[in-house]
Amino acid sequence: MSECCKRTKERSPEEMRALLNRLKRIEGQIRGISGMVEASAYCPDILNQVAAAESALAAFARELLSSHIKTCVASDVREGREEALDELIQTLGRFL
Repeated sequence: MSECCKRTKERSPEEMRALLNRLKRIEGQIRGISGMVEASAYCPDILNQVAAAESALAAFARELLSSHIKTCVASDVREGREEALDELIQTLGRFL
């Protein structure tokens, strides 16, 4: 198992619920897109829904990244674990 898979994060029940609710909405959007394809919907209509799903997923990622920086990264840096910054830079590189 890689090192990243060994780490976990404690989340409050509220944070967990909010994240999972967002993901469930995104999952519903994806199922809706699938249904549109099966129904032979007009391509631009499908693409509009794809753009909405991508936007929702990007918003989820921004929220998760913000929380990660404010909690995990800040804590690691305060405790002298500067490698957390390298990990953050690599993570940000995947989004840019």
